[in-house]
Amino acid sequence: MTGASGFVSPDRRRFLTAAATLGAVASAELWLPGTARAAETPVPDGVFSLGIASGDPLPDGIVLWTRLAPDPLNGGGMPDSVVRVEWELAEDERCRKIVRRGVAQARPELGHSVHVDVRGLRPGRTYWYRFRVGSQLSPIGRTRTAPHPHSSVGQLRTALASCQNWQHGYFTPYADMLAQDPDFVLFVGDYIYESTPSATGVRRHEGTGEPYSLVQYRNRYAQYRTDPDLAAMHANTPWVVTFDDHEVDNDWAGEIPQDPDKQPHDAFVARLTAAYQAFYEHMPVRATAIPNGPHIQMYRRLEFGRLVRLNVLDTRQFRSDQVTSQEAAQDPALTMLGAQQKQWLLDGLHDSPARWNLIASQIMMAETDLLVGEGKLWYYDAWDGYQVERNELMAEFADIRNPVVLSGDRHLTMISDLKADFADPDSAVVGAEFVGTSISSSGDRDHAAFHAEWDPRMPDNPHWKLIDAHCGYHLFDISRDGIDAQVRIVDTVRQPTATHSTLARLRVEAGRPGVEVV
Repeated sequence: MTGASGFVSPDRRRFLTAAATLGAVASAELWLPGTARAAETPVPDGVFSLGIASGDPLPDGIVLWTRLAPDPLNGGGMPDSVVRVEWELAEDERCRKIVRRGVAQARPELGHSVHVDVRGLRPGRTYWYRFRVGSQLSPIGRTRTAPHPHSSVGQLRTALASCQNWQHGYFTPYADMLAQDPDFVLFVGDYIYESTPSATGVRRHEGTGEPYSLVQYRNRYAQYRTDPDLAAMHANTPWVVTFDDHEVDNDWAGEIPQDPDKQPHDAFVARLTAAYQAFYEHMPVRATAIPNGPHIQMYRRLEFGRLVRLNVLDTRQFRSDQVTSQEAAQDPALTMLGAQQKQWLLDGLHDSPARWNLIASQIMMAETDLLVGEGKLWYYDAWDGYQVERNELMAEFADIRNPVVLSGDRHLTMISDLKADFADPDSAVVGAEFVGTSISSSGDRDHAAFHAEWDPRMPDNPHWKLIDAHCGYHLFDISRDGIDAQVRIVDTVRQPTATHSTLARLRVEAGRPGVEVV
């Protein structure tokens, strides 16, 4: 059973994993009108306040998600009992051509979240889905499976997003993203922020302080889920998600918080346990990601035919503590990935049958030299703080087919060539990196002030191809010949609506490492 700490025992974990995997075939009960069969447990109205979502597309499967929460900002408002949730998946948007249906159990120990792992689907197909509890119907969502494993699919469109701070602005970039209709959204971290409520924010965080307990994290996720543009994007496109630091605590590493003097180890482990469980409860991920106490399996690999292999990293859970000096940043004992994840990544890159090998890294891989002129001042929270391991990866990239890194964290667009040796500007280019800007974090910036500060650093970072401070996201059209990228921006996140535009277009040519502004 799940205790107050949120720990899931190994036996319980195996049961939940099996139940989610078999969800698509666990029940063939008919989808009857709500008046024909009531829910086993009476529930309040408004159970679908947090919307619906899908994620982690496979050629034959997809995860369907919802969480029952009639009182979303106060723990959810559900009775302390298991609730029956019917689901169905169809080939048409009116849900008349049903291809799969079943019943899932929304359990209180998992926040009444539902993760249905539907299998037996056709590759490269669009489907529609919905849920029912008693007489209450969810909205109808749209999703899509990955291409056939042996398909040399002509084109794949994906959007890169990260860093959405509720208090810094509305999530207006998603309105444009929805119109661009990507095949999937890659979200690389900072889905929520753990910061305290601010009276000066565009919108105010719920609660009275930072979240520490499971209920507090649930409330914070629930608040973010009520943003209408975010909810619409989740309902219309499958997502592939991972976390960075703010889903737990700013700049944490392993089991070390940002401020160890204020958060004892046992207390921070309890906080990790709560944060991981809340993350799982609110994300469309498979049961393999059900946390085991203060541990969660997040790094994983997804295939999109023979066109794209996507390696999703976890750059928080296994990293050495963050350094604060140049000497420490070059310590060969430090790791960002941990030995097991690093070997998993390298094996997947070298063995890949795909034309493009994408690496989702929450934090920036290319060098950032913040010091104008002689000397170096690195950004230690990113891969600059773990340079030996970063440089080992760069050496491996030289033998990888078309490696492209997709990152977040910086609240900036920072697009770079990846170099074999950043200490030598003349060293070989071995790949490309797109650091996506923020959805809303840091809000509307003074762009003249930004360029006055950052443009003088460009000569010290000759691998940078483009930097910018607008909020937005990156959009990629991937084909066998190349990747065409757009930096999509909004004019403001201080209002619920915004004007969208393309700031820049870039191109990565297959077989030619690096990226160029078009």
